[in-house]
Amino acid sequence: MNRGRRGAGGARGRGGNEPFRKAGDDGRQLPHRGHRRGGHARPVVPEPERQRPDRIILPDRIAVSDLADKLAIPAVVLIKSLIKAGIMASINQSIDFEAAEQVAKSLGVAVERPQRERADGRVGEGDEGADLTSRPPVVTVLGHVDHGKTTLLDHIRKSRVVEQEAGGITQHIGAYQVTVGDRSITFLDTPGHEAFTAMRARGAQVTDVAVLVVAADDGVMPQTVEAINHAKAARVPIVVAINKMDRPGADPDRVKQQLAEQGLVPDDWGGDTVCAPISALKGQGIDELLEMILLVADMRDLKADADRPASGVIVEARLDRGRGPVATVLVQNGTLRLGDPVAAGAVAGKVRAMLNDRGESVSEAGPATPVEVLGFDDVPEAGDLLEVVAGGREARQQAEARAEARQQPEARGGVVTLSQLTQKRQAGAKELNVVLKADVQGSLEAVRQALEKLSRDEARVSVIHGAVGAISETDVTLAQASDAVVIGFNVRPDGAARRAADRTGVEIRTYTIIYQVVDDVQAALQGLLEPEFEEKVVGQASVRQIFHVPGGTVAGCYVTEGEIRRGAKARLLRDGVVVHDGVIGSLRRFKEDVRSVAQGYECGLAFEKFQDVKEGDVIEAYQMVAVPART
Repeated sequence: MNRGRRGAGGARGRGGNEPFRKAGDDGRQLPHRGHRRGGHARPVVPEPERQRPDRIILPDRIAVSDLADKLAIPAVVLIKSLIKAGIMASINQSIDFEAAEQVAKSLGVAVERPQRERADGRVGEGDEGADLTSRPPVVTVLGHVDHGKTTLLDHIRKSRVVEQEAGGITQHIGAYQVTVGDRSITFLDTPGHEAFTAMRARGAQVTDVAVLVVAADDGVMPQTVEAINHAKAARVPIVVAINKMDRPGADPDRVKQQLAEQGLVPDDWGGDTVCAPISALKGQGIDELLEMILLVADMRDLKADADRPASGVIVEARLDRGRGPVATVLVQNGTLRLGDPVAAGAVAGKVRAMLNDRGESVSEAGPATPVEVLGFDDVPEAGDLLEVVAGGREARQQAEARAEARQQPEARGGVVTLSQLTQKRQAGAKELNVVLKADVQGSLEAVRQALEKLSRDEARVSVIHGAVGAISETDVTLAQASDAVVIGFNVRPDGAARRAADRTGVEIRTYTIIYQVVDDVQAALQGLLEPEFEEKVVGQASVRQIFHVPGGTVAGCYVTEGEIRRGAKARLLRDGVVVHDGVIGSLRRFKEDVRSVAQGYECGLAFEKFQDVKEGDVIEAYQMVAVPART
């Protein structure tokens, strides 16, 4: 080390021309108190200490400066904490909720999302002190095509919805509210489980109860099984409406047997699935079905705060030639009023008009109420979360932030691949969700059984949906919504499924040999249970000079690769042989303690509890990185 370069030389190495003192608590190198105290100096004025909160509410993304303000700490302290967590962000950049939560928890501050960010409209943390009132349940009608979903809803609403649809098949998503005695129920009439799951994949868990319509003469069909699996994956209680009881071939007992085979054991057979025999065409059994829906909903104790700013979800949206962008909004919490500035996904707007499900103009809409809203700047996407914000500027800023976030790779959310399961580990039970498709029923059952046998107490395989046929876009959507992997046996994805997988990041794996499926999934499970570690070299330095100081021996080094960090694991190499493997105890540049020194700079370092360092030695800093276990 060249001692003659101390002082000004060290300052030039940092891009300045004044000496530095020890870094402060905020991580900055501060000018020495003895220099430049005049009008040109920038003295460090300590901020008045604020009480750090015990709990904060964070949106999906937040600027570093705003997060620092919420945590009542200087921004540079927060940036330092972010760097320690491996997150590089400047004061004006935004970070996502997970990163903000990680840093806040490291500082002892609990984090929660605002209630409006909860996509299911149910009571969440932070609502305990609110004035909560009961709200109507939101019901989705699912089932096989032509089993009578829309006919059932048509009879309930006393209107002719079927006659308005092309060929009697539902062509759009509708939301309707009906009155049952002194209570209300909100129905979502969807084209099927595809829309149900597509909205859930966007974060919109809107349904409280799923009504599964099964024709008494046809029984459980492939789309019925898919609907059951989609509802189970969403953890939504199912009420079965056994329809077409007026048909000559109606056999409700056979339907119940088929339902039991799918895990839906009827309540009159000792299970917990409510089954109501009905005839949607003749209106028989409808009142009993509605009573069962309300009974199941009451068990969920659905409440909301009608006095807060509204939040909800876009059920459907379109561009009307005369009225501009129009969206059907299901308000989940709070009350939506005329004139409210809103942000829905990447679109902002202001509520100019609202129509209820009967086409009547309304001035406000409370929890679990569907309304058609006019006033958006553009057409939002179905499944987008809508919320009322403070003003038009904030609405636009929030919409722009979400639009930007969707362009980022991490916007794909919770998708998982077999090779990345170790990174997806979470506290508690570990589970690998699988959407399984096969060429024939025999292969499907064989692969399902082989996969489920791999389950153990610490981690298990859960086949959330299995069916015969090509891998479809619906399978990809379900996998996206459920953090699952799509596995195909002797089948391939169709074009729409492949494009959806590319767009969402869902992994599709296809096989022709069962043991290859088992081997890959077993490897993934082992990655879940016991990740292996491999070494990653992060920096290397050569020892140029040795200094003997009262505390021991300091090695004057030049960093040749990467960076050297204080506290990092490091080994001392002498002629290529490891002499010592330990921890870097201290690191300095000139007289200043520093956290790290980058390539091309000189430094002085000392190992913890080791003194035998010689000129010409090489110091190699490394870290251990978790990788999925191999088989």
